[in-house]
Amino acid sequence: MTLYYRDDTVRVTSETIHVNGRTVPVAEVSYVWHARGRGTARTRGRLAGRGVLIFLLSIPPLVVMVCVLSLAYSAQDRGEWQLAAIVLAVCVVGALALFPFLEVPLYWLDRSYERGAKVQELWVQYRGEEALLLRSSDALRFGQIYRAIQRAIEQHSGDR
Repeated sequence: MTLYYRDDTVRVTSETIHVNGRTVPVAEVSYVWHARGRGTARTRGRLAGRGVLIFLLSIPPLVVMVCVLSLAYSAQDRGEWQLAAIVLAVCVVGALALFPFLEVPLYWLDRSYERGAKVQELWVQYRGEEALLLRSSDALRFGQIYRAIQRAIEQHSGDR
């Protein structure tokens, strides 16, 4: 018996598929597919959170551009390029010092894409019936489970 995937609620082996207490023999599965399900409050919240995070991450570069342009414009009027260069150098050093702190919000943004913003459903046809095995908004986990089931079915078909 080969183990293809296992977590708290799902286990896919070369012989069976266990999902939330339901067991489906791989030998009886004739077809597997996925479909997009209806969104949930969690997926809508994740999508809204992603938008807010992108907005918040885009504000500092815009503020910097406005400040640099206004600094250059005022230096041109007064002819005080030395003061403008010093202020700009201090801002660049400050930005470089704060740059490592971008790691956390960028990680959150990356994680939001891994988790997905849509609900995916995993369906199988076995014993002549269609059955919904899994509904998940975690895109990474769903993909791993779907591929594990495909591998189990492919291996079982190849063994016949």
